[in-house]
Amino acid sequence: MTKTALITGASRGLGAALAKALAPTHHIIAVGKTVGALEELDDAIQAAGGQATLAPMDITVDEAMQQLCRGIYDRWGSLDLWLHTAIHAAPLAPAGHIGPKDLAKSMMINIEATSRLIAYVSPLLGQTGQAVFFDDPRGGAQFFGAYGATKGAQIALARSWAAESVNTGPKVQILTPQPMPTATRARFYPGEDRAALNDPAAEAARLLPMILG
Repeated sequence: MTKTALITGASRGLGAALAKALAPTHHIIAVGKTVGALEELDDAIQAAGGQATLAPMDITVDEAMQQLCRGIYDRWGSLDLWLHTAIHAAPLAPAGHIGPKDLAKSMMINIEATSRLIAYVSPLLGQTGQAVFFDDPRGGAQFFGAYGATKGAQIALARSWAAESVNTGPKVQILTPQPMPTATRARFYPGEDRAALNDPAAEAARLLPMILG
């Protein structure tokens, strides 16, 4: 029976690269807001002989995430793997000048949506499934207040879940990718030499043995 992999934030960057890397062994359930990017991902997966189910959804919409997880249960009964790559990168700003809307959106996507997804996905993973989160430690860095605080909180949630489930499952991993030329990074470092960064496909290949090992 083909294994299943849910990837939240699969439209672009590391999420899309991991979807392609896992497609030979997993049916990919790809969640993202950009329909065109998801369709391009589906074309690439099908061209390589894999299969994907596209879920053009916003992870901050509670009803949509309930529908998604119910659909996974109805079709497959369980889930083998969840990779959470979705993140909001708020504009850089001094701590005293963070826009309220930027902070609210960061909290909604990076913390609140993650917390709800843990609650909804955990029963699908059961004792033997696995969840993987991706750290990007920016806490305390200049001008990274909104991103650093909310990304740090996201990973803190994941670490707590990992500690709580160590004896009961599911397995929860936290990995730290190398810098990649993603849209998120471009918001933070618009002028850097992107040629010196790791290609997402190569980074996915590096991380895959840790995920599947």
